[in-house]
Amino acid sequence: MLRRIVCTIVQRQSAAGAAAQCIVPVARMSQYGPHFIEPIVSKAKIEELQSTGDLSKISHVPIKAALNNQNCSVFYDPLVSQFTNYVMKQGNKQLARELVEKGFENIKRLQLERYHLSESEEEKAQLELNPRKLLHLAVENCRPLLQLTPIKRGGVRYQVPVPITEKRSYFIAMKWLLEAIREKERTVHFPEKMAWEILDAAANQGKVVKRKHELHRQCEANRAYAHYRWS
Repeated sequence: MLRRIVCTIVQRQSAAGAAAQCIVPVARMSQYGPHFIEPIVSKAKIEELQSTGDLSKISHVPIKAALNNQNCSVFYDPLVSQFTNYVMKQGNKQLARELVEKGFENIKRLQLERYHLSESEEEKAQLELNPRKLLHLAVENCRPLLQLTPIKRGGVRYQVPVPITEKRSYFIAMKWLLEAIREKERTVHFPEKMAWEILDAAANQGKVVKRKHELHRQCEANRAYAHYRWS
């Protein structure tokens, strides 16, 4: 009787183990498969694809659903939307939009003041009055091309310079801008500090541009360890 009970328990355990081996959990980070492509919401990008004939190549490819903040309006700017998301804290996006818009208003006011104080027409022609274009220029001037990655070789950890992807470089540039804005004195409001930092970065000067140059100097100093990236 005891031997029959032991055999029954062993059979049940082996069956449960076999069933557990057959069940393989699959963790998917997205509801879309790898063959889905990103949606194109920019009219200029669509017209460019139409002119080159590439639009017919993706006409039958499944496309992901567009995000709720993406649209084809001429006023939609992906970089401004991304910068607003980085400014946002605790999901309060309305406040983040208001702060960014007030910052653009301060940039416009400062640039108009410089425009009216300019004495020659050449100085007026060189001034950019569109705050959104100034944000684009500031981010481009702050984008790093390389970064240092710690790699351990022979018990020693080396700081190895490696190139940065385009998406990562835009993220780092906007992150540095916001860190420089928030490091300023607390008595000054966020829109005013944002206007100062963006104007400095657009003129290729300021704290963030110096930080980028310092990172590039460190990468240049550690270029002897660049081969550790492949070894």
